[in-house]
Amino acid sequence: MASIFSKIIQREIPSYILAENEEYIAILDAFPLVKGHVLVIPKQEEDKLFDLDRSTYLGLMDFSYTLAKAIEQAIPCLRVGVAVVGLEVPHVHVHLVPLNTMQDINFTNPKLALSAAEMTEIAEHIKSYI
Repeated sequence: MASIFSKIIQREIPSYILAENEEYIAILDAFPLVKGHVLVIPKQEEDKLFDLDRSTYLGLMDFSYTLAKAIEQAIPCLRVGVAVVGLEVPHVHVHLVPLNTMQDINFTNPKLALSAAEMTEIAEHIKSYI
């Protein structure tokens, strides 16, 4: 069964796409911990990070690096945190979270409810630094 990320990749579900190539896609998290919370996803549907072949894994990290640099410039933060949890969606994805405190990357925190206009503004701002 296709994951929600596969459906986003196939454009069956709308998302705020920040960057994309043949192997990876980066989107704003629809349920962000903080403004600028990004998901970087390999298009290859794989459940666990370390089940990716080495080349795909390294490509994912390289693509994530590009996005993290853009986030750091676009969103006021002390640094960009990285998390790979993978329990909520059975498709590898990297969370890039702008951090000002350790609590900013606490996945038990309530998620932000941002308007479509806010999401579009954040997406465009991050994309301007890619």
